[in-house]
Amino acid sequence: MQLMRAFPILLAWLVLAGSARAAEPLVACGHPIYPPLSWDQNGQLTGVAPDVVQRLFGELGYSVQLDVRGNWKRCLREAREGQVDIVVSAYITDERREYLSYASEYVVNDPVAVFVNRQHSFPFQQLDDLKDKTAGLLLGDSFGDRFDRYVRREGHIEWVSRGEQNFAKLALGRIDYMPLGRETGRLQSLRLKLHGIIEPLPGALTTEHYYIAVRRAGALEAHLAYINQRLRELHADGTLAQLQTHYSQQYLNADTSSPAQPSQASPSLKASPDETPTPPGP
Repeated sequence: MQLMRAFPILLAWLVLAGSARAAEPLVACGHPIYPPLSWDQNGQLTGVAPDVVQRLFGELGYSVQLDVRGNWKRCLREAREGQVDIVVSAYITDERREYLSYASEYVVNDPVAVFVNRQHSFPFQQLDDLKDKTAGLLLGDSFGDRFDRYVRREGHIEWVSRGEQNFAKLALGRIDYMPLGRETGRLQSLRLKLHGIIEPLPGALTTEHYYIAVRRAGALEAHLAYINQRLRELHADGTLAQLQTHYSQQYLNADTSSPAQPSQASPSLKASPDETPTPPGP
């Protein structure tokens, strides 16, 4: 009898909690120039990671506001300052662990290549081959703790705020190389029509992974188990591979005159086999 009296109160609480989620969208940001993972298309953050974040957190009852924060460094800084709830995808580094909690399942794996000007190529097999060479990096970029430590100690870095600046500098011979994910480098060089000038060297500098991350010690940490489960399912059924193909084509064919709509016309995410498992509390 006492349980029956408590039920309407519990139901009302659940309704109010759901309304609160819907009324206050989560703020998410991501890398503004890393297709097909995420990029700024006319002021709209689009790509595989924004799509997946919006849909998975939507399954949990949240709406997500996808923000372009000027550059990658600013996105990370505002995540550290607590102004951002979700980073749609990021490498794991020791520094970022101080303010971000990561899903354990990755969104995409990212073999990182050394891109060079074809006319100024050089042999590359190990990090020491980059000694005393000038690298072009985007503000906020990291390519794993090992590379970051090495290049700060043994190399020279020229920082830029926009990815196309590095491509232009490499094409003009003003930097020696640019570390970049092999696939995003391929897409960007095609889009910029520089694929005849810029090429990746054989082999990989490293292979990193991009993970969804939420504010450390925040309420969203409780949902990471659910996010991990769904990411495993989306890898297993091929959905994430389909999204990578879809967004690669969207990036190459994008109409730059109007904002992108990241969730429209992309492959549907399949529901979990149990429909949607009971999510943990916010």
